[in-house]
Amino acid sequence: MRNKPIIGIALLILFSTFISQNQFTINKFEIKEIKIENNKILEDQELIKTFSFLYSKNIIFLNSYELKKNIDQKSFIEKIEIKKIFPDKLLIKVFEKKPIAILIDKHQKKYYLGKKTDLIEFRKISKYENLPIVNGEPNNFKKFFNDLIKINFPIDQILSYQHYEVNRWNIEMIDKKILKLPEKNYIESLTNFMSIKDKSNFEKYKIFDYRLNNQLILK
Repeated sequence: MRNKPIIGIALLILFSTFISQNQFTINKFEIKEIKIENNKILEDQELIKTFSFLYSKNIIFLNSYELKKNIDQKSFIEKIEIKKIFPDKLLIKVFEKKPIAILIDKHQKKYYLGKKTDLIEFRKISKYENLPIVNGEPNNFKKFFNDLIKINFPIDQILSYQHYEVNRWNIEMIDKKILKLPEKNYIESLTNFMSIKDKSNFEKYKIFDYRLNNQLILK
């Protein structure tokens, strides 16, 4: 009976030692350093701030899903890849979105549009300052833009897109030609324009008005 307190004390010391050793092991794998690579637009410090919640997390159990759920959908970040450098460093490879246009919504707020016509936060970037302007809402533009892609319309020659409440579009080309498209069957109008735009007898015209059924009015 006298040995029971001694055994209890010994077990307590052993348990405390086990906890301390495990705590040391856990602390050893806490993330202490984050490095960023492959970013061209976003600054390192901005990205490190975005991922600062990772500090002190256990690197062993970290997964990319935990990072992705903390990324703003309107961020320039397309996707990320992580590399664990044991025991406590994390390398994050960032892949950035490439805007195709600048959208101005009905509140005159600017966004970049991604290749999936997703909204991207707007910031002044010299390499994107000459992107075409879209006046309209992204949901309306998505279908219209996809239709342009399907018929191989020369989107690299477009200066701006203008959407109207009656649900039709105008397109201004870089040579200042303007297409006024109808509400319905606008693909036929676009196809017609592609077939005639470079012909010499159409060079002098700046407005191609397709709004009336089966008619083209030139000005």
